[in-house]
Amino acid sequence: MASLLPPPYTPPRSFLFPRRNASAAPPAYPPGYIPGGLFAKYANDPREKRNRSLSLRSKKGGATDGQSGRRFGFGSMRASTQPELSKKLYRLIKSENHVISNYTNAGREQISIASQLSDWGLSTNDDAISDISDKIGVMLSELGELDITYAQNLEDFRTVLKSVRNVEASVQPSRDKRAKITDEIQRLKYREPQSPKLVLLEQELVRAEAENLVAEAQLSNVTRQKLKEAYASHFAAVVERSQKQEILAKHARRLLSLLDDTPVVPGDSRPTYDLERDSRQILADAEEDLRNWTLELEEVPTNAQLDAGAMPSSASSGGGAHSPVAETHPQQTTLHGAGGEVEAPKPELVV
Repeated sequence: MASLLPPPYTPPRSFLFPRRNASAAPPAYPPGYIPGGLFAKYANDPREKRNRSLSLRSKKGGATDGQSGRRFGFGSMRASTQPELSKKLYRLIKSENHVISNYTNAGREQISIASQLSDWGLSTNDDAISDISDKIGVMLSELGELDITYAQNLEDFRTVLKSVRNVEASVQPSRDKRAKITDEIQRLKYREPQSPKLVLLEQELVRAEAENLVAEAQLSNVTRQKLKEAYASHFAAVVERSQKQEILAKHARRLLSLLDDTPVVPGDSRPTYDLERDSRQILADAEEDLRNWTLELEEVPTNAQLDAGAMPSSASSGGGAHSPVAETHPQQTTLHGAGGEVEAPKPELVV
């Protein structure tokens, strides 16, 4: 019999999630829901005890509407007080915060919808629909947890970008000082060409240029290192979320195959549904696949070996060659992304 179900598709993304008020409490989980869900602690930890309910039925109570107040305050005015050099990155980091809030809200809304689906299935008084809707609700709940975890990973990525923004802000005064002295010299040359103050200003300009040269080198080193580190982590989180979503979606489709949708005529009764054990096994298979999942990515090489002053360390300054193969050059480390180690010291800038 030909299948009447539509082919798999990717629903359009929605960017209309309400923004969360930073001063307000985050949207609540459904009453009785324990954050983490069925597979919350499967993260490759064989020591983790797994004694979980395979149903959402035990979670009673209404669902949250996910609505939150619009963001007000002086936060939007802070960009105007930022140094010119760091304004654009400040706005980018601020926008990323909105993205994180949206993913968090979307994940919690998904968990609420999963609970509503389970409750609706129970109200149909159809054993097959009740069981399948409940198990699909478990899968949808885990998809919501993935969005929340993804938002947390984005926060880590955003924190790395903040370090670049802070360095940019610290470099701006040295640029301003150099520009101010240069302008003063030009003004004196125009008004008082023989002023003895010109010699002092030119000496001060030399010192300011030397100071700015160091600051610019620090900024360049930190920017390249942190940009690479931040987006290596960001895209690793994207891969992790998408691969785990794929695992859950495939097993959820297996659940749908257990539902007999053969039409009946009035007066006929459907066969008794006796596939509860099969549906529970599908959930167990999904949990097992997530537990055994590992992040396998092509490594992102890095040669960033900086000392406390954001300058090349002695280990990296000795060799001039750079190769994308980490094994060839001991001074080269690898950015593993989410959950990985990044061997890069936090510089303390001297500007």
